[in-house]
Amino acid sequence: MGRFSRTLERLSTENQEAGELKNDAARAGCQLISSQADRCMATIHGVLRSVTLRPVDGVTALEAELYDGSDSVTLIWLGRRKIEGISAGRQLTAHGRIGMRGTTRIIYNPRYELDA
Repeated sequence: MGRFSRTLERLSTENQEAGELKNDAARAGCQLISSQADRCMATIHGVLRSVTLRPVDGVTALEAELYDGSDSVTLIWLGRRKIEGISAGRQLTAHGRIGMRGTTRIIYNPRYELDA
């Protein structure tokens, strides 16, 4: 298999996964992240791509990247080192006000519901 064929196969798989995540968000009754304006209250649904622990302005924070097939947002829980159930690969619905940190969309201390 050539480089071009492998690239096409990978892209089609990524597009299929993105489409499935968009459908999941619609079934959960949520808007896509890409359609959300800055500073709006949002309810979004997706899968956690990564979960990291890092300081934010001198405060310990748990950060998780939520992806819904259209875009991603970083969920930040200030003062938390760990939250039971928050792990990479987990699907959840988050509620909060979307803001910007540089070019990254963020939600501080979101309310969330884990999918079973």
